[in-house]
Amino acid sequence: MRIAMISEHASPMATLGSEDAGGQNVYVDEVSRRVAQLGYPVDVFTRREHPDQPPVCEWAPGVRVISLAAGRPEPIRKDQIWPHMAAFRDAAIAFVRADAAASLIHANFWMSGWAGCELKQRWQVPLVQIFHALGVVKRLHQGDADTSPNERPAVEQRILDESDWVIAQCPAEVDDLRTYYRADPARISVIPSGVNTRLFRPIPRGKARRLLGWPPDEPVVLYVGRLLPRKGIDNLIRTLPALAERITAPPRLVVVGGETATANLRDEPEMRRLHAIAVQTGVLDRVHFVGKRPGRELYRYYSAADVFVSTPWYEPYGLTPLEAMACGTPAVVAAVGGMQFTVLDGQTGFHVPPNAPEALAHRVAILLNDPSLRARFAVAARERVERHFSWAEVGRQVAELYGQILREGDGARERRGDGATGRQGKEAA
Repeated sequence: MRIAMISEHASPMATLGSEDAGGQNVYVDEVSRRVAQLGYPVDVFTRREHPDQPPVCEWAPGVRVISLAAGRPEPIRKDQIWPHMAAFRDAAIAFVRADAAASLIHANFWMSGWAGCELKQRWQVPLVQIFHALGVVKRLHQGDADTSPNERPAVEQRILDESDWVIAQCPAEVDDLRTYYRADPARISVIPSGVNTRLFRPIPRGKARRLLGWPPDEPVVLYVGRLLPRKGIDNLIRTLPALAERITAPPRLVVVGGETATANLRDEPEMRRLHAIAVQTGVLDRVHFVGKRPGRELYRYYSAADVFVSTPWYEPYGLTPLEAMACGTPAVVAAVGGMQFTVLDGQTGFHVPPNAPEALAHRVAILLNDPSLRARFAVAARERVERHFSWAEVGRQVAELYGQILREGDGARERRGDGATGRQGKEAA
């Protein structure tokens, strides 16, 4: 019952926080580990990015990472990988010809979905698809700034036509699949992405601030994530003057993320742009760029902050609000994408419109001025994550879906008298 988890640009081995390393990497890593624990060993097929990268890495119990040759072995921006996907497909076929065949394909993102369609035909196994983001929706929000290949929407429609099942991360994604594509709602399950609740856990704010060397009583607003224009960090910086008028002490904004751990402006074009906005806004002394930090350290930042804020104007899902909630930190988020689903407005945080500094300042000030409200939100946030968004729960739902699809496939083969299996698909290859 081996699963072929395809993720062409997002390897579970990547360092998070850079431009193309984020939520999908976490999803592939965590889901593969969890379903392997539940009896479905996984091969994660990803693109080889470094010459010294081993072809096969035993990544976790029951999980191997298979690095396939597709283009030069060097990092390539994800929107430039499409011309190499035929080579990626062929490398996957060659690997499986020499190794164990998969019983089911779980493809992540549209390019992996294309490979999944090709491999499904070859191996005669079911295909489960999760998009993480949809091309038509991205183009609607980003316009000319969208660098996706023009083929993307047509490929996504093919995937929806040929896949056996689709995983949507939130109800808003189901709506988009039905509005912009010919998606069959009977073949869509909402299974959210989750949080490692053992790693992301609350610790006392004073302890977290001592570990980070922060002042004990200064109000702190936190952003964690990639530094991209669509993330709305400029909106957060422009909020600071209005926010300072609403609370007793001027708050500090801490920005965690970027391409480097040193937060060197010379190497960080988006950080340079945000730095300039802070200068123009007159708040540079209250904006602290930390740089990229490993995931194992982030719980300290979440726990040390008073409020977490994420106000992108386009976000398909968004994992960082869940991480903040898991650490007992209220989240103020833009009412877009999956964040409308994960953060309960008025219970675990607040929703605000994107690109609305005044509305954002109002909501953040409510939390900064009311410690008892923050405490209530903190408890509710952690409870919500533990109940609905732990990776253990997500993995259980995905494994249950695998079992359902495989049982249905076995039943169909028995009714047809067809002996086709994943292993015979391997031999045919």
